[in-house]
Parts: sequence; structure tokens; C-alpha cells
Amino acid sequence: QVQLVESGGGLVQAGDSLRLSCVASGRTFSGFAMGWFRQAPEKERVFVAAIPWSGPSTYYSYSVNGRFTISRDNAKNTVYLQLNSLEPEDTAVYYCAAANAAPYTYSDYLEYDHWGQGTQVTVSS
Repeated sequence: QVQLVESGGGLVQAGDSLRLSCVASGRTFSGFAMGWFRQAPEKERVFVAAIPWSGPSTYYSYSVNGRFTISRDNAKNTVYLQLNSLEPEDTAVYYCAAANAAPYTYSDYLEYDHWGQGTQVTVSS
């Protein structure tokens, strides 16, 4: 069993930055592809960013590309999401997810096997 715990959310103003963290425990972090998704009130959960277990590739949704950066530190079993130039439209609960096998698309939530409880990000205008 894998446990994922997110942290770093909060209330900020438009234009500010935040860094979200997701720590994995309960099983080796090795081999997991990691992703971030978000869900705004009364909306579906949508893909934000993803990173494979190894290598330089990263994947972003169109809406956050150029503003958000995903990274990971496998020695610390942690994946990060740096959120810059935040906009009110970024307000949502942000979820960390881990995939046992290499995802095909990285953006489909069905490809992920383990989920955290989420951390709230609220951006005021």
C-alpha cells in the first residue's frame, strides 16, 4: 500500500507563487510515475502535470504550461509542483497521484493507482 500526503497549499493573491509537495510512503518510490491533478468546486478532476520515474521528460496541461513546474526527488520519495503566476482560475484542491506502470498518456486519471487526500489552493484576485 502506498500513502501519498500533499502539503503546501494555501490562500494567496493573484501573481503569487506556491510550492506543493507530495511525500510517498509505505512502498518504495521506485518506478512510480507521478502526477498532479486538480479539482475546482463542482468541476471534474483534471490533469495538471506529470513526471516519469526517471529521465528529463515532464508533461503539463495547456492551462499551466509555462507557469507550473513539476519535479521529483527520488531519494526523498517526494514530488513537487511549483506554482508561479497564480491566477484565480487556479483555485482548486490539488491531488498527487502515483502510477504503478508507465502511463500511456500521463493525463488520464485512470492511469494512476494511488491518490493523496489533496491540498487546497485558493487564489484571490
